[in-house]
Amino acid sequence: MGRVPTTRRAFSVLMLGLAVAAGAHAGGSGDLGPLPSLKANKAKAELGKRLFFDKRLSGDAAISCATCHQPEHGYSHPDALSPGYPGNGHFRNSPTLVNVAHKKIWLHDGRIGTSLNDVTREMLTETYIMNMDMRIMQERLKQDPVYVKMFKDAGMGEPSNGGVRNAIPEYLKTLTSKNAPFDTGNMSDAAKRGQGLFTGKAGCVSCHTGPLLSDGKYHNLGVPENFAIFRDPMNHQAFITYNMFMGIPNYMNLKRDLGAFNQNKSVEGAEMRKGAFMTPTLRELKYTAPYMHNGTLATLDEVVAFYDRGGGRDPNKSAMLKPLRLTAGERSDLVAFLESLSGDPLTGDAYVWSEPYPEEYEAIANWRNVRN
Repeated sequence: MGRVPTTRRAFSVLMLGLAVAAGAHAGGSGDLGPLPSLKANKAKAELGKRLFFDKRLSGDAAISCATCHQPEHGYSHPDALSPGYPGNGHFRNSPTLVNVAHKKIWLHDGRIGTSLNDVTREMLTETYIMNMDMRIMQERLKQDPVYVKMFKDAGMGEPSNGGVRNAIPEYLKTLTSKNAPFDTGNMSDAAKRGQGLFTGKAGCVSCHTGPLLSDGKYHNLGVPENFAIFRDPMNHQAFITYNMFMGIPNYMNLKRDLGAFNQNKSVEGAEMRKGAFMTPTLRELKYTAPYMHNGTLATLDEVVAFYDRGGGRDPNKSAMLKPLRLTAGERSDLVAFLESLSGDPLTGDAYVWSEPYPEEYEAIANWRNVRN
């Protein structure tokens, strides 16, 4: 074969590159769709539900998992920064737990990538979150006849730490998006136009892909700092505790959330991860305002406007973010599409424990001679 002229070769390479890019783009949009169903053990999930709403799982029995992950708010919290353990605040927004069982990496900084069992343990035992000594928790549960029966019915023996860490994730499997217009095909015309922008001009699908609408990676968007973290002593002491535990140098003088940098601080290129956070799911956004890892954007209109500007300012900001130059109508359509990703609220008895808990433990007769 004769030699291909340079201009033809360059043109062929250019067209191949465009085809690959288009294929990847189309492939990303094709991956969007309903989440697969998860099978949950009914008895374990019911036990996990009671545990999730039980304040006795915190150190001073004042807060439960549902204190920060409220069903009416898509299992997130309406404050920009999550509440913390009494006497503490927090330094990040409370993420939704709807569809959390479908994830492989958890928390805004992605620091847990093993299992929901480990996430559950960290949330229960971390001092600024629920501050629970799991040995005490186990003994509390053993004093409740309802738990004794529920653990036994679930085939888990007597109440135990390991049983709690298995039962709560089993309950979380039941928190899966249901009847979202995007999944049922009942989107409005505006939402359909928004989907076209999402997978096309706006390029959202570059990071928000798959059934969760998340690539499971971290990116720096230039999200502005929430200075309530540093101005409020309650929030700041939680921030200090976290960074001290993560081994961050000079943490007392730190005035930014380092995000994914905290995972592997010593590896090459770690500095570029400062200010990067995991791509969140876009499902159930109707219920989970405010947005971003620190709750600095109050509405979906603000979120779309933020991306339309090309994100915020940060020396490590991802090169993927560029001004989109959307029209007002296009921004509105994009919001309509984002709203179509929210399904039925998971607030009924199937998801929420509504029966009362005992206010105090019943005394054990002849307790000196009764095996605990």
